[in-house]
Amino acid sequence: MVKSYNRESFEVSKFGRYFVKQQQWIGDVNAFVEESVNGQKVIKVFNHEDATQKTFDEKNEELFEASAEANTWGNVTMPVVGNMGYLLYILLAIVGAAVSLAGVNDIGLTGVKPLTLGTLVSLLTLSRSFINPIGQVSQQLTMVMMALAGASRIFKLMDEPIEEDKGTVTLVNVELGEDGRTMTEVDHETGHWAWKREVGDDGTRSLKAAEKLKGSAREVAMKTKEQAITSPDGRLTLLRGDVRFTNVTFGYNPDKPVLHDITWFAKPGQKIALVGATGAGKTTVTNLINRFYDIQHGQILYDGISVAGIKKPDLRRSLGIVLQDVNLFTGTVMDNIRYSRLNATDEECIEAARLVNADSFIRMLPKGYDTVLEGDGSGLSQGQRQLISIARAAVADTPALILDEATSSIDTRTEEVVQAGMDNLMKGRTVFVIAHRLSTVRNSDVIMVLDHGNIIERGSHDELIAQKGEYYQLYTGAVELE
Repeated sequence: MVKSYNRESFEVSKFGRYFVKQQQWIGDVNAFVEESVNGQKVIKVFNHEDATQKTFDEKNEELFEASAEANTWGNVTMPVVGNMGYLLYILLAIVGAAVSLAGVNDIGLTGVKPLTLGTLVSLLTLSRSFINPIGQVSQQLTMVMMALAGASRIFKLMDEPIEEDKGTVTLVNVELGEDGRTMTEVDHETGHWAWKREVGDDGTRSLKAAEKLKGSAREVAMKTKEQAITSPDGRLTLLRGDVRFTNVTFGYNPDKPVLHDITWFAKPGQKIALVGATGAGKTTVTNLINRFYDIQHGQILYDGISVAGIKKPDLRRSLGIVLQDVNLFTGTVMDNIRYSRLNATDEECIEAARLVNADSFIRMLPKGYDTVLEGDGSGLSQGQRQLISIARAAVADTPALILDEATSSIDTRTEEVVQAGMDNLMKGRTVFVIAHRLSTVRNSDVIMVLDHGNIIERGSHDELIAQKGEYYQLYTGAVELE
């Protein structure tokens, strides 16, 4: 970790503040320009061109003033410092010449050898060789100060606490025996994965941890442990997609919980839908499965293993995600589909596109799968971009899948095509669906209605309609999702 001592000593220096301020305004202006370019459509729609130009001029003026202060010191003070050496050289030459010409006795220096012309020339040559490097350094000092100012901003970022990961369980490829329970770890992809515990952990740690729990949490943990498919030595547990929340409480601010003591489970292959108003805690649930955040209370089990004990990269590799906001990268369509599994073959990517109904439109592009996408795929429609995103998740071929508002920003007709693709993708997987359009969750095995961090209803579509509770009100339009 980079220490902050040098950075702080630089920032508090009189001249260092000028360069720090200049770098800060350079960052602000660049960020504003990027934001304005990306949001130019919105700016034009609301006729904010003049206001945006005015804001830019104000920021640019601040940058000009900060640069003027820094450059004034750099262009005036630095040369003065650099030329001090030459002034010393001139002074030394004058005094030395006077002493040499007048003689040491004439100027009252008794007992000192006379200063000969050769000695004076040698002294001046030596001082010149010493002064020149100082002058060269002073000429570069402005650039050094600017670099330090920029580095101080990087040091601030590096001083931020890093994401902790104390997990030890990893994800490995395995081959299953004919009985469906015997597992052998292999290096190549087989389509089957298992959680692998570290040496010395045969699963008894999880068992002891489960025994320490109380009430329903202990019962769920023990039952899940019994149902897990493990190797004889206990180190391998087959990845099936069994996810269970037990008495989970969480808040982004520990003093303000977002989820309140929630308990629910998803069996392997089930489709679980999370519905509720904005801020109810739907996305928070999926963020906890991914371990983007750690819970304050309770337990989350994944195939009988606490997610806190699984290494984050391995945990996230077991989950496919399709988000509402699609991010496509500069490159070919094939590269974007392959992004979730870089060693996937072209045939696997094409098969994934066929599975999710993306193949037909991709082949109509100018160069098909070799068409280069730029600007986040701006040349494609929202539905086409979403289909590529779903194909990307299909290539990952994970046993669990998270769909976060994947169809909320597309029209109804396009939604039918996208939904058909997602239905193909969801077969045989544990799926978590977050949706505002309740028509997309009707075929879910379980629908959970969240309200202010609490699960207020749980059941199938028909069961919840029969209850005529909150879900019924939402589905019939008596109450609208906000």
